[in-house]
Amino acid sequence: MLVGGLSIIQGGMGVAVSGWHLARAVSRLGQLGVVSGTALDVVLARRLQLGDPDGDLRRAIQHFPEPAVAERILETYFVEGGKDHDAAFRSKPMFSASPKRRNDELAVLSGFVEVFLAKEGHDGVVGINFLEKIQPPTPSTLYGALLAGVDYVLVGAGIPRHIPELIDGLIRHEAVVLPLHVTGAADQGPVDLRLDPREVVPEPPPPLARPRFLAIIASAALAVSLARHTSGVDGFVVEGPTAGGHNAPPRGPPTLEEGQPVYGPRDEVDLAKIRAVGLPFWLAGGYATPERLRRAQDEGAAGIQVGTVFAFCEESGLDPTLRAQVIAQACNGGLEIRTDPLASPTSFPFKVVGLEGTLSQPEVFRDREPRCDLGYLREVFRMDDGTIGYRCPAEPPDDYLRKGGKAEDIVGRKCICNGLMATAGLAQRRAGAPEPAIVTAGDDLKDLSRLMPTGSDSYSAADVVDYLLGLKGAGTSDSVF
Repeated sequence: MLVGGLSIIQGGMGVAVSGWHLARAVSRLGQLGVVSGTALDVVLARRLQLGDPDGDLRRAIQHFPEPAVAERILETYFVEGGKDHDAAFRSKPMFSASPKRRNDELAVLSGFVEVFLAKEGHDGVVGINFLEKIQPPTPSTLYGALLAGVDYVLVGAGIPRHIPELIDGLIRHEAVVLPLHVTGAADQGPVDLRLDPREVVPEPPPPLARPRFLAIIASAALAVSLARHTSGVDGFVVEGPTAGGHNAPPRGPPTLEEGQPVYGPRDEVDLAKIRAVGLPFWLAGGYATPERLRRAQDEGAAGIQVGTVFAFCEESGLDPTLRAQVIAQACNGGLEIRTDPLASPTSFPFKVVGLEGTLSQPEVFRDREPRCDLGYLREVFRMDDGTIGYRCPAEPPDDYLRKGGKAEDIVGRKCICNGLMATAGLAQRRAGAPEPAIVTAGDDLKDLSRLMPTGSDSYSAADVVDYLLGLKGAGTSDSVF
């Protein structure tokens, strides 16, 4: 299995943007294709309700090792020919600290299907990306990915200290525990999320191969800490603030310039300390040029992780209309990308692309009625009576305040869960109208025309890989992206 020999890791982006089509395309090119593990249970449920027109999902489901689970989920969500266009998607229960069996079954199957399809028909390696900020679905989705033979697990947006131990238990089909991040009343003890794989797959296969684990980090101190105190870390993706999606907050007192957080010298990663750890690492955030790939390798990196330029290629899961809109604006130089310190309910800065009709527009955000019906970014907290509660600053304000939330935390918060579903073409419909999308991208999103074949208004994953490896006759200016 490749570790240090990979030059390019394709980022695990958004909800279904880094889907199996994209990961498979990149893996076939000899690099690491990565599927996003975020909200895969809802993604599978909604794709089945759209009718699975090519039959790919049902083909993968036939290979799942517990037919009874597969049958139950197909009976619940599959709609022959697809649901009516204006009809709402059937909902599923939100994950909690004590997931229902049907939650775990759907999540396990979704992780299996996504990785199975990404690995189908080639010998390349495939990874899955999780966010530490989204814990409850992780054990079950990860178990499904392991059943399908995932080669790499990547985790960021937090400190993924418990993931290697989780992997070690799941490959042996053992019951596992994941300590949850819980706000308040620490003296009342930890809250553990539990999964017994045998409750989903009663007769599991032999022990599974252990995938490589890469921690996505933004500081040398975290790399050193993980390497010293967490066994089973195989390498790092070192991500800077120019990357898309969630960014680490700036270190030190918060400073805003034109409404965006200011990053300074304290946020620069000490690569000498990263090198001294002795594990392979990849650099991410603003490295999507051949020159920067070579520069990263000169700095001791195995290569780079690239997300944004893959997010808008033909194989990505991004809604085709949004993709075309972004490409057109990027090629015309009319695209604005802001690091919004308020948009995400997580309180992490979040990169937002300014596009008409999306949540980046104040009037679209204002007109959307707040609701929380997916719940992936909910905060888990201890209530006064010691029981567990859930809240999100993007939910209806009265509900959030009633649960002890602060009024100032509500300002500007956007429903990232529903917005990213819409970005992937899986928008819930309310009274026949779709949820508005929110598009995220890194600062690399400039002049995408350099990637496009002559006379084309789009480009493929192969065009990206060829460009980055210097195999494509595109311009080589370091300011291309």
